[in-house]
Amino acid sequence: MKKLNALVAFLLVAGMASAQTTWKVDKGHSKVGFSAVHMVVAETEGKFDEYEGTLISKSDDFNGAEVSFMAKVASINTENERRDGHLKSADFFDAEKFPEISFVGTLVKEGGKYKLKGDFTMKGVTKKMEFDVTYGGKINTGRGEKAGFKLAGSVNRQEFGLTWSNKTPGGELVVGDDIQIIVKVELDKQA
Repeated sequence: MKKLNALVAFLLVAGMASAQTTWKVDKGHSKVGFSAVHMVVAETEGKFDEYEGTLISKSDDFNGAEVSFMAKVASINTENERRDGHLKSADFFDAEKFPEISFVGTLVKEGGKYKLKGDFTMKGVTKKMEFDVTYGGKINTGRGEKAGFKLAGSVNRQEFGLTWSNKTPGGELVVGDDIQIIVKVELDKQA
């Protein structure tokens, strides 16, 4: 009987140690945005309207959580139909040939700060990337648990094959190469 009790206790502890929690993006309270320098003097912003993301964590503070994210390129929205059409074309994202932007990686806590490290894929090119992440905390709403994060970073569009490049009369780029990414997500804990 003692051996059976010890075995049951071991299995319970092992099960708790390997327990993982899945969190999904609440799209009604999230935004996947970006901005680019335009005509040297200003920034133009945009977002993706169709996306999904999952975070799978084995720890309460999300350290080491596995993150996967995907945005539909055709859902790009800069509030300018003509510009959106150009961005979807082969000059930029080539949405027909490369319909998704994705990220697969790990959320890492380093000295009280978070980083998201992993593989970022855009227009068929995959590169190791690292983004700064701010953890907003967790709350039990009475109808379920939520967690919040804000991600910030930049990518060089040229490195991912988005090479369209017109110049102003002064020789400056119409669209800057460094694209700022700002993602604000609220996650729902799954049952």
